[in-house]
Parts: sequence; C-alpha cells; structure tokens
Amino acid sequence: MNVLIVESRSDLGDIWRRHLERMGMHVHLASGQTEAVAHLEAHSPDIILLDLVLPDGSALAVSDFASYRHPNARVIFVTDTSFFSDGSIFAHASNACAFVPSGTRPEDLAAMVEHYAAAT
Repeated sequence: MNVLIVESRSDLGDIWRRHLERMGMHVHLASGQTEAVAHLEAHSPDIILLDLVLPDGSALAVSDFASYRHPNARVIFVTDTSFFSDGSIFAHASNACAFVPSGTRPEDLAAMVEHYAAAT
C-alpha cells in the first residue's frame, strides 16, 4: 500500500509516517504542494493524507491534481481549523473520503488509511 502524506509540520508528519510504516505501508512525506505534486507526477499512491492548510500552496490543488492524475487515489483531509467543518469539503474534492481533526490519534488515523486504501 502506497501512502502520500502532505503535512507541513514535519514532527506531526513523522508520527503519522512511522505508524503507517509499522503497518507495512510504503510512505512518502511531502511538506507542501510543490513537493506533493512532484511526487504525484512520478508515483501512484493508493491514499493521500492531506493537511487542509498548507503554507506552501493549496491542499485543494493537490487533491485536484491527484484526482486527475490518479483517479482511484482517495484523500483523507486533516485540519486543525473549523474550515469546511460543515462537510462541504466533499463537494469541493471528489476524491475526499474522510475529514478529521489533526489531533486524531495516530493509530486511529492509520486504521482509517488502511480501511480507505483497501477499498481502492
């Protein structure tokens, strides 16, 4: 299972990466839009764990590019804001499968990644 994590806070991204790798997943950690798009041009993830607020670029641009380039890849959006808390993210990103707080326990996030990636 191939996972792309797009998270600008490297400490948080590393925690998520380690949990997923312990489950046997292949994980790439990108810090922003530029790095994520470059990875998507060369690799095909099964699932993307994507922070909704990126200092370098736009999470929706990453999601949109992934939808075009890898239509079967699903996106789990994470955020520490109330932006899209009404669930409207699902209307804006056709590949969104979940929307969770950044503070979600890493083991719960890993279980969600495993669940949604297996469904692709």
